[in-house]
Amino acid sequence: MKRRYEPWQGLRSQFDDLAGIHRLAAEEGDASLEEELAATCGRLEGRYAELKVLELLSGENDPASAFLTIHSGAGGTEACDWVQMLLRMYTRWAERHGYQVDIIDLLEAEGGIKSVTVQVNGDYAYGYLKSESGVHRLVRISPFDSNARRHTSFASAFVFPVLDDTIDVDIKPEELRIDTYRAGGAGGQHVNKTDSAVRITHLSTGIVVQCQNERSQFKNKAFAMKVLRSRLYEHYKGERDREREKLGSEKKEIAWGSQIRSYTFQPYTLVKDHRTKYEVGNIQAVMDGGLDGFIEAWLKMQWLGR
Repeated sequence: MKRRYEPWQGLRSQFDDLAGIHRLAAEEGDASLEEELAATCGRLEGRYAELKVLELLSGENDPASAFLTIHSGAGGTEACDWVQMLLRMYTRWAERHGYQVDIIDLLEAEGGIKSVTVQVNGDYAYGYLKSESGVHRLVRISPFDSNARRHTSFASAFVFPVLDDTIDVDIKPEELRIDTYRAGGAGGQHVNKTDSAVRITHLSTGIVVQCQNERSQFKNKAFAMKVLRSRLYEHYKGERDREREKLGSEKKEIAWGSQIRSYTFQPYTLVKDHRTKYEVGNIQAVMDGGLDGFIEAWLKMQWLGR
């Protein structure tokens, strides 16, 4: 509650200070502070807008950090490049908000990335990023096509919360299959000499998680179990709430007709969210992490739909 209340209290205090200075300047006819007062007012207005969005984040796990998984879909090499572009976009967005991004698992492929899981650490990371679960569609002139033809590619994103240790999720050892394998990709010679990577399959749900970011197999197993715990929590919560389809959006076909957002580079530039109808023409700004408008539009839509 303090985390929700104190920012508003601080904003009110700053506003009262600003109003007091303005009143004194007006009484004394001192115009020298006009520019400084206007700048301060603009900053407070921006902070007010941020806090208004924060009020939309009232879900049980909204304050938590987030796991973000991106998978390539229809489009071959194009789709793997698209995953790499999306990873950069989300990393840029996280940096803007002061979040830390750690790569948990990364599977490279020709032209880019086949799949990647990252942990985005910071207050309300899950609350903001949960709007990004779904299929993302890219339309552009392919840099891999010598005939410069237009291609359509797909990738799916799935976001789930990093759970607090106080939340209990029942995981039975007999329901797990644990495989170790030799990690691939960047990481130096050591990563390719030992079977340090870990893949855990939850047999009854079919959920698979893996981790290869640590050199220690023990650490990778512990982290994979943490990811599995979060995934299972979302899975069971979805069953209880009859929202399995929405929460399990990564299981939808990653192709035509299932996209939540389209990113068009040619013949015009436009990013359009098909759920909220929010759109932006400056596609480069979006790819550089400018996602706040899309996130806020989705949160407001969810709020109004309650």
